[in-house]
Amino acid sequence: MPRNLIRKSVLATLALALIASSAVAQVGSVRGKVIDANGQGVRDAMIYIERQGVRGNYKVKTNKRGNYFHAGLPLGRYVVRLEIGEKPVYSVNGYQVKLGEEKPLDFDLGEIQRESQAAQSGAGPTKDQLSAMSEDQRKAYERALKARQQQISKNKKLNDTFNAGMEAKRLEDYAVAVQHFKEAAEIDSKQDVIWGNLAEALAGLVTKKVGTERDAVGEEAIQAYHAAIELKPDPAYYNNLGLLLIRMQRVEEGSAQLEKAAEMAPDNAGTYYFNLGATMVNTGNTARAIAAFQKATEVQPDFANAYYQLATVLVGTAQMKEDGSVVPAPGTVEAYQKYLDLEPQGPYAASAQAMVQSLSGKLETTFEQPKKRRKRN
Repeated sequence: MPRNLIRKSVLATLALALIASSAVAQVGSVRGKVIDANGQGVRDAMIYIERQGVRGNYKVKTNKRGNYFHAGLPLGRYVVRLEIGEKPVYSVNGYQVKLGEEKPLDFDLGEIQRESQAAQSGAGPTKDQLSAMSEDQRKAYERALKARQQQISKNKKLNDTFNAGMEAKRLEDYAVAVQHFKEAAEIDSKQDVIWGNLAEALAGLVTKKVGTERDAVGEEAIQAYHAAIELKPDPAYYNNLGLLLIRMQRVEEGSAQLEKAAEMAPDNAGTYYFNLGATMVNTGNTARAIAAFQKATEVQPDFANAYYQLATVLVGTAQMKEDGSVVPAPGTVEAYQKYLDLEPQGPYAASAQAMVQSLSGKLETTFEQPKKRRKRN
């Protein structure tokens, strides 16, 4: 068999064990309870969990006791919305999903109602107190009341507009989502979460555009991320901006943003380097992918999936000797073995074990036709 064909055959054999592999990041969960004004659990309430900055929409329904739980959520910030009977009730912006024990996120309908009533009433003076005011005091109170009512109206419109944008984004109707988020930004331009979601919606819209229009939408998304970062320099914004820049073929700029995210959040740096590695794989930059996955394992030595992805990329750089045996790149087998040490029952354990065995020995590169049995007379 010609040598080049042998090499292709060997690498194809190695690739068979990797078909099911994919870049998997760390995950967390969210749990809590929905209770009514009497303290009783609310059954079949819908909890919508929408990731900020990165596409991701999840939902879960409360059980008969009003409890809910959703696992497998990528780490990051979320908007968590409560709906009862298909009607929006309350939303929490910026809920952080982290590793380890999650903090319960409960919805107390009685408390929500009291907050709403207090906001609407403004807790103003009684009729007797009002009549006892001087003319100047009364005018000052009326001005303050008018300003408060305008603020309440503004907040309601902002909340309705923002929620409409989130719903459109969840349905991947990015053009409509962009329209709502832009309107929300006009109402209040000082909220980073609005700019962050506008940027995400625009980034989604990039995938539906081509040519110069795609470039223009992408640039608008980049500027929206910068606006969010100016208001709140959150590592997640740098991460998402970096991924978008790389998708726009601005690899060096994007890599710098991901590096920035890793520097700002050392505890989560492994995830940011992992994201960088996965993006480099998708853009065909093997050397940068290897460097990023290696950095992920350095800053987070227990990051099992980073070791697996590092080994997977290294396999593609394997060499072959004259006798047909494969010489893996330095660190390939060790990375697979480290994954097995950390996740002996992990989703890629069988694949990793097969690769360790294959790369540690000699692969057969010839084929012999089995001998036919002689027929008995």
